[in-house]
Amino acid sequence: MSEPTLIVGAGPGGLAAARAFKLFGVPYVHVERHRDVGGIWDEHNPGTPIYESAHFISSKTCSAFHGMPMPDAYPDYPGRAQILEYLRTFADAFGLREPIRFGTEVTAATPLAEGGWSVRFADGTSARHRAIVATVGTQWLPLMPSYPGAFTGELLHSAEYWSSEALRGRRVLVIGGGNSGFDIACDAAKVAARAALSVRRGYWVFPKHLFGQPVDAFLQSGPHLPNWIAQPVLAGILRLVVGRQDRFGLRAPDHKPLESHPVLNSQVFHYLSHGDLVMKPDVSRFDGGTVHFSDGSSDVFDVVLCATGFRHEVPFLPKDTIPTTRSGRPRLMTGTFVPGRTDLFVPGMFETNSGGYLLFDKLACLVAQTVRDLDDPARAPRVRATIHQDVDLRGGIRFVDSPRTEDYVDATALAARIAAVARELDWELPSATAFDPIRR
Repeated sequence: MSEPTLIVGAGPGGLAAARAFKLFGVPYVHVERHRDVGGIWDEHNPGTPIYESAHFISSKTCSAFHGMPMPDAYPDYPGRAQILEYLRTFADAFGLREPIRFGTEVTAATPLAEGGWSVRFADGTSARHRAIVATVGTQWLPLMPSYPGAFTGELLHSAEYWSSEALRGRRVLVIGGGNSGFDIACDAAKVAARAALSVRRGYWVFPKHLFGQPVDAFLQSGPHLPNWIAQPVLAGILRLVVGRQDRFGLRAPDHKPLESHPVLNSQVFHYLSHGDLVMKPDVSRFDGGTVHFSDGSSDVFDVVLCATGFRHEVPFLPKDTIPTTRSGRPRLMTGTFVPGRTDLFVPGMFETNSGGYLLFDKLACLVAQTVRDLDDPARAPRVRATIHQDVDLRGGIRFVDSPRTEDYVDATALAARIAAVARELDWELPSATAFDPIRR
């Protein structure tokens, strides 16, 4: 097909895709609905879930793109402004900004009988593209919980939250056991008249440093352990470093480490131990300004802030284009390939237990070489057969039964699968020097 591939989105995943397509000489068109690169990390983008105190959950040493380490001056866990600066420097370093059509939003994509897509844009124009790389991100479509009754205070999703100043002097309940929920609960603990965090289950909460190193760097510095060994080792290390989590008011986990998304937060132990934050079980119902909990307790709040996640969707695709889990999350192969299609790629729309940028690079290289080699009649059948192998990427972990873990992949298992695909098809994977030929 002569039409170029369309890359949608210029956040981290879209920039990685554009760099890979440029490296392998694959024609592409790149569109971004906002005014500049950066995705959720640009606080000026309407709908971004970023908040003032947001930092990376993974450390800078485990989070940078190949061949582009974060500056030495950055802290172990960079803040939102530093990450945005890094992404824009990255785009400029590889000449990725100039080809992007900013202010261009995809509103619909219709599959063509002969393959490829007819794509419609918000300005009313349309174009044909041989393939779509949908790097639209996973944190743009808020998912709100539903409880019996009605809350008469301020009820909002974390995507609407910006600063702790909005919580000052108020009685605040944060709902949600992910990293954003813990972060915002700690924000509230500093300024609120009363701050509480409601979670459905106990979670393993890791401090951001272990033995003086960022926790992910510490775990990568030793020998790789299979997960069935790593899980009890991690539990022992946490007991040694932190002690019993339930002593601080955190519920005891009902699962092993790694079986749910890791929470990295050092502050929560401080605020719980000082009484500035209290833990509450799941909400059972609302009654005016009163919130009732599953243990029979209740309390009055001014603000209920739901850090309850986001829908993983590509909103401009026809319904049922991508097979989904029971909760509606995409079922992808090798973290990017859509079953039955060679004209649609969704790299990175999954949950995993590592930093994303190195994985984005690897997936982007797979996608670019897939599109390139599908034009070769001698190679195309082998490419199709390889990319559509459905391999278990859980790494032997029995994840908790939760919508969030339905699309969860173990990062080590995914990296091994990516390497296997590359070996099978004689493809290149990114390295520290692989992108030097296109660096400015």
